[in-house]
Amino acid sequence: MPTATPQIHTAADEAIDEHIFNDRSLSVAHLFRERVALSPDKAAFMYAKVGAGADGADEWVNVPWTELQTRVNAIGAGLVALGVGPEERVGIASGTCYEWAIADLGIMVCGGVTTTIYPTTIDDDVAFIISDSLSKVIFAENADQVAKLRRIQNLIPGVSKVVTFDPEAATGEDDWVISLDSLEGLGRTGLQRDPGLIDERIDAITPDRLATIIYTSGTTGRPKGVRLKHKSFVYEAAAMHAAGLLREDDLQYLWLPLAHIFGKVLLTVPLQTGLTTAIDGRIDKIVDNLAVVHPTLMGAAPRIFEKAYGRISLMMEQEGGAKLKLFTWAGGVGREVSELREQGKEPSGLLAIKHGLADKIIMSKIRERFGGKIRYFISGSAALNQDIARWFDSMGLPILEGYGLTESTAGAFIVRPGALRYGSVGWPFPGSEAKIAEDGEVLLKGDHIMDGYHNNPEATAEVLEADGWFHTGDIGEIDERGFLKITDRKKDLFKTSGGKYVAPSVIESTFKGLCPYVSQFLVYGADRNFVSALVTLDPDAIQGWAAANGLGDRTYAEIVTSDKAHEMVQGYVDELNSGLNRWETIKKFSILDSDLTVDSGELTPSLKLKRKVVTERYQDTLDAHYAGS
Repeated sequence: MPTATPQIHTAADEAIDEHIFNDRSLSVAHLFRERVALSPDKAAFMYAKVGAGADGADEWVNVPWTELQTRVNAIGAGLVALGVGPEERVGIASGTCYEWAIADLGIMVCGGVTTTIYPTTIDDDVAFIISDSLSKVIFAENADQVAKLRRIQNLIPGVSKVVTFDPEAATGEDDWVISLDSLEGLGRTGLQRDPGLIDERIDAITPDRLATIIYTSGTTGRPKGVRLKHKSFVYEAAAMHAAGLLREDDLQYLWLPLAHIFGKVLLTVPLQTGLTTAIDGRIDKIVDNLAVVHPTLMGAAPRIFEKAYGRISLMMEQEGGAKLKLFTWAGGVGREVSELREQGKEPSGLLAIKHGLADKIIMSKIRERFGGKIRYFISGSAALNQDIARWFDSMGLPILEGYGLTESTAGAFIVRPGALRYGSVGWPFPGSEAKIAEDGEVLLKGDHIMDGYHNNPEATAEVLEADGWFHTGDIGEIDERGFLKITDRKKDLFKTSGGKYVAPSVIESTFKGLCPYVSQFLVYGADRNFVSALVTLDPDAIQGWAAANGLGDRTYAEIVTSDKAHEMVQGYVDELNSGLNRWETIKKFSILDSDLTVDSGELTPSLKLKRKVVTERYQDTLDAHYAGS
C-alpha cells in the first residue's frame, strides 16, 4: 500500500468542525421526526398535478411537514403490516416523483432499508438487485414497472407484495400488487391499534444501522450494492449545512434521479435545514418549471449546464447584430468580475459601472430564464467544463462543483460560496479526511464512507482499508489552499503505443465547452499510435445549424453524417487540438448517426458516459480510424 501524502486541512473547516452535528446519535428517521416538530406548518414539498390547472397547465401543490408526516407514518405502518422488520429491504422502482420521496421516508420511519432501482434497469438486473438485497416489498411507479416485476416474478420469490403509485396499475388477477392508497389504509388501521408504533420503530434506530443499498450502474458484470448507514446520510446533510450551502428559506428544485446517490442525498438535506423541495423528475420540464417555481438552488449533472449554455449561445448567434455584440460584451465584463471575485475582490471604478449596465441589459435576463432567484447551482456526478462554469458565474449564476461517489454518500468535496476556484471541486466536507496517495489516487475517510459492498467482501477489500481509508479510483491533486482538482478516473487513463498517458475526461469536457452542437464526445486510443474520438451531436441544437446550412429538410442522421457537419466539427476539433499536447491531439473522429441515450444503455441515468459499453458497441468504427496506420 503506498504511503499517503499529508492532508491539507483548511482553517475554514477547523472553524466549523466543532458544530457539524447537533447530535451524532440521529438517524434519517430521527431527523424527519424532529423536522416536523420544528417546522410543522412550513411546506416540505411542492409537486405538480399534471394538467390540473387553468388551461391545462400543471398545478403545484404545497405539502406542509405535518401533512407529510401523516402520510409517511401511514406508509411506514403499512410496511410493518406487510411484515417489514428492522433493516429488512424495500425496493423503489420509479422515476423521480413525490411518491418516491414519501415511500422512502416511510421505509426510514419503520426501520427498513431502501433499495433503489432505476426505472430503466433491464429485467435481469432488476431481478438480481431484488434477490441480492433480499427485498421483501417493492414500490413500483406505474404499469410499466409492474409489468416488469410480473415478468420476473418467478425470479424474485422473496417479494411478498408490490405497491404501485398508479392505482390503475393495481388491478390484476391477484393481490400481489396493491395501490399506495391501500398500503396507507393498512397503516392507518395499524396506527389506530397502536398509535406509538412508528415512534417505537424510530427510537430503536441507531446511527450504524443500514439505511440504503444503492446498486451502482456498472458497465461490466453485475452492479455492486453500496451499503450506506444512517450516520452517512445524517453526516452529508449536516456537513452541507455546516459548510454554509443551505438556508431554511431556500427552495430547491429536485429533478435528479432519486435512485442515484446525488438525488438521494438532496432528498435528505431538507430534514436538516427545513428548506422546501419542489420535486419533478421530468427532464423536459426543467426550464418551464424553473420559471414557475423560482427556486434558489438546484443540483444537476454537467450535461444540463452544457445544454443550457449551448442553447443560449446559439440563440444569440442566430439573433446576430447588436444583440450578439451586447451578449458577447456582457460575457466579457462578467468574466472580469468573476475572476476578481475568485481572488476575493469586488469590481470598482469603470468595471463596476460596466458590470451594473451589463447586468441590467443582459445578465438579469439570463437569470430570469432560470427563475430569477437562483443563489447557486450544485454540479456533480461528472466533470464540469471550466469555461461553462465561468460563464454561468459571469451571469450571476454560480455553480458550486462537488466531488464524490456512491461509496462516499455523494459529497466528499465541494466548492463553497465565496471560495471559488474554477477547475477544482473545492474543499473536503467538514468533519472528514482526504489525502493523495503516492500514485495520485484520492483517498477518503469519514462518516460518509460506505459500510462495504453488499454480499461482496472481495470487492470491499479492494477499496476499503481496515483503518477506514477508501480508495476512490480517481486521480487528483490538492493545491496549497486545500482545493482538490480531479485529473481523471484511474481506470480511464490510458497509454498510447508511444508510452504517453492521456486523460480522456479532461479532453472530453474541454471539447464540450468549445462546441455548442456536441452532445457526447468519447476519446479513445489505448495502445494505439494516436488518439481518436467518437462524436454525437445534440438533436435540438443541430436543427438551427442545419437550417442555416441548407440541410433543414434532412433527417437527423442525414444532417450529422453530412460533409458539412464533419467540416463544422473538424473546426472545433482543430481548436481543441491547439490547446493539447501533441500526443493528446485528436487525429481522426467519427460522428455517429444517433445520439447516446440512457434507454440504449450507453449513458447512466445520471447522464454519465458508459465508456466500455460505447467503445464495444462502436469498436468497428474505432478500428477503422487505425486501418493502415
